[in-house]
Amino acid sequence: MQAQGRRSSNPTPFTHGQNGFSLIELLIVIAIILIIAAIAIPNLIRSRIAANEAAAVSNMRAIVTGSVVYSTTYTNGYPPNLAALGPPPGNGNTATCDTAQLIDEVVAAGAKSGYSFAYTGIGAPVTVGQGCGAPGFNSYLLTAVPLSPGMSGNRSFCTTDTGVLRYDLSGALAGSQGACDALSPLN
Repeated sequence: MQAQGRRSSNPTPFTHGQNGFSLIELLIVIAIILIIAAIAIPNLIRSRIAANEAAAVSNMRAIVTGSVVYSTTYTNGYPPNLAALGPPPGNGNTATCDTAQLIDEVVAAGAKSGYSFAYTGIGAPVTVGQGCGAPGFNSYLLTAVPLSPGMSGNRSFCTTDTGVLRYDLSGALAGSQGACDALSPLN
């Protein structure tokens, strides 16, 4: 009777084959993980591309707005380059014709959110405004192309002093105002 009331302090030992997962079970788990990754990663890349393209359009609109403000504030036409729209280096906080503080320093440097921005003055330079280091222009071409096509963005964008944003599905750079004007407008 005493033997029936007593329990063994040692747990029942596992027999061979019951001490872990089988190779088949591990392979099934790995296959499920790979299937989920195959579904999720392309969606993540598409989301990143869409976000980068939206950011590029937003940055271009900020540059266009900054260019109009620059041309009405200073007697120097449209800015000579992107850097003229940005802040001064260091901790300076006085807006001038050469550093108008109209866009952030990252965009003024020419690249942000997977896109490279280029600003080119078009036509003959205007007469240099008072206090300006470089002459502005009567027109410009602004372009944005993906830094890594297919990964950071698919479309390229461009605009001129008209302010109409246009896009190219191939991601190619619009090398002139005429090439930009021939592209589809962004709605």
